[in-house]
Amino acid sequence: HREAGMRFVIYVDDLDPPHVHVIGQGGEMKVFLFGPEGRPVIDYSIAMKTNDRRRAMDIIERHSADFHQRWQEIHGSE
Repeated sequence: HREAGMRFVIYVDDLDPPHVHVIGQGGEMKVFLFGPEGRPVIDYSIAMKTNDRRRAMDIIERHSADFHQRWQEIHGSE
């Protein structure tokens, strides 16, 4: 998925829990699709600006069902 100048990637060799990697201009982060409250939560962020992190999280929230479906297609059901 590409949006707002960022790439949202699920790697085929990744392990559970379901998550997406976000690659932006000069930074990256990993976001678990379901945190303790059932919403996406940042695992780590490297050199990603605050506004880009916020924008990425909004995008992930909007597309979380699609990302989770894609995770299941790649990795199988949880």
